Amino acid sequence: MIWRQRAARQADELLKLRRELFGVERVHRARRDRVGAGRAPDLPRDPDLVTDEDLDAYAAGLARHGFFGPDSWYMNGDRNVAYAARARDGGRLSLPVLFLHGEYDYTCETVHSRLAEPMRRDCRDLTELVVPSGHWMAQEKPRVVNAALAKWIATKLPDVWPTP
Repeated sequence: MIWRQRAARQADELLKLRRELFGVERVHRARRDRVGAGRAPDLPRDPDLVTDEDLDAYAAGLARHGFFGPDSWYMNGDRNVAYAARARDGGRLSLPVLFLHGEYDYTCETVHSRLAEPMRRDCRDLTELVVPSGHWMAQEKPRVVNAALAKWIATKLPDVWPTP
């Protein structure tokens, strides 16, 4: 029961953050336009993105273990902030960091919003690339993602992946 209260509080906090980042009208419009609030919209599955086998594996895993594990990061905000506050150098990273933005990611929109600003502030050696995809970029554009990873590793970490 406590986890439900925490989840509800986190949902309220996420809504507040989205309103701050995207503007109140945009959030209200998105909520108004949703069909069947409380459930996923009835859209056809894109077989190029998620195969029947993928869908069966995801459904079986969630049926077996539930949503607690996948949702734990999102319900753990207070502890994540406390952990970062105790971390060396105030949680700022000096090692190389790669962040791939999804150009059409409306789940976690970081291209045009301020959502990525804390990352930019706290990562001293940040490389950002935009992938022409939605949220599930590794499935939508695997070659683009793998090429970006390989190039970044070869460029930023030449001792790990030396060039010939």
